[in-house]
Amino acid sequence: MLRCCRAAAAIAAGCAPGSPRRLAMAKSKFEYVRDFEADDTVLPNCWIVVRLDGRNFHRFSEQHEFKKPNDDRALHLMTKCAQTVMQELEDIAIAYGQSDEYSFVFKKKSRWFKRRASKFMTHVVSQFSSSYVFYWKDYFKDQQLLYPPGFDGRIVLYPSNQNLKDYLSWRQADCHINNLYNTVFWMLVQRGGLTPVQAQERLRGTLAGDKNEILFSEFNINYNNEPLMYRKGTVLIWQKINEVITKKIKLPKEEEEKEVEVTRTKTKVVPLHCDIIGDQFWEEYPEILAEDS
Repeated sequence: MLRCCRAAAAIAAGCAPGSPRRLAMAKSKFEYVRDFEADDTVLPNCWIVVRLDGRNFHRFSEQHEFKKPNDDRALHLMTKCAQTVMQELEDIAIAYGQSDEYSFVFKKKSRWFKRRASKFMTHVVSQFSSSYVFYWKDYFKDQQLLYPPGFDGRIVLYPSNQNLKDYLSWRQADCHINNLYNTVFWMLVQRGGLTPVQAQERLRGTLAGDKNEILFSEFNINYNNEPLMYRKGTVLIWQKINEVITKKIKLPKEEEEKEVEVTRTKTKVVPLHCDIIGDQFWEEYPEILAEDS
């Protein structure tokens, strides 16, 4: 609407939109305020990572009755939102998520929005947040959304492929550490009869081996048999998928349309639950770190 008004004003003044006179008319004495805008262009040839985290999600999960230690509904909803972000912002090469956080890795050579940091962060966070509200009912069918969730974001640049791999390894290691602790903690509370304070005290100073022993000896749980989504988090990558669809076509010399199955290839965002700390993942998907990324 604003553009239409400006164009109309230009025509009324006897100049076409885009002409030198039109551009001169756009100037005003107030335009100096643009000089206060900071240049937030990020460095070239670096991986751009936007990581978002849920704001006050401990309280949010309690008020919305998330299952402990892991709620499949919440984890799948986070992944759905992350898939939506990747489909809208196609310069994302890979994403990794766990709990209430997701990291989105933009290609090293991305020129999206002239590499302005504020654009990367605000677009990712806003798209993710709105998707969380929009898709909530698809995953929490019996739980009303009591209030909108909040997410904050940050941007970090990684100049080398190894830096990026180490970053993603760090986040997956964090997933393992947090999930092991939470699994033992909630077993002690839910099945062991301890209060949260007592469970916290019981686990104070314990190592991973100690936690595994508590799970196995007291609750007959082998932590290595827990779902990979809990232990490894979720990796999102682009993959070509063959889809079989049914189409109606009219064959020569046929009066009526017939339904036939047609196979077509589409590139989609696919979730994986696997190890990304070792070399196997990167050897299997070398296109993620390809030079033309």
